[in-house]
Amino acid sequence: MAVIADFPAYPTWAEGIKAAEVLSAGTGGRAEQVRFRLEAGPMRDTYALAYTWDGDEAVSWDMSEPGKMISSMSGAYRLVDRDGGTEVTYELAVEASLLRIAIMKRKTEKMIVDTALKNLKHRVEG
Repeated sequence: MAVIADFPAYPTWAEGIKAAEVLSAGTGGRAEQVRFRLEAGPMRDTYALAYTWDGDEAVSWDMSEPGKMISSMSGAYRLVDRDGGTEVTYELAVEASLLRIAIMKRKTEKMIVDTALKNLKHRVEG
């Protein structure tokens, strides 16, 4: 969860994220609102997400400031200790102007989820 909570480091490992600015933090020091600058292929946008933390077990988010292309985003990371490691579940729902066609939306969401989990694993193990 420490890697997930370290938003300023996202541009070094989260593909497509060029900047992540913590706008506000809660009493525990974890971000409550973060603004992202995304540059992934034709998708270039700036948006903000609001975070809700459940200790080191889960974090969920919802869009607090839509971008010009990304109109809605919600998701969660859920972490469970398993056999000396950590099982990570990643949930994501995105609405964007380029993703109006259902098949394109599903493929894009799958790519984002696969990339996010691969990059998170690489960052944690690195």
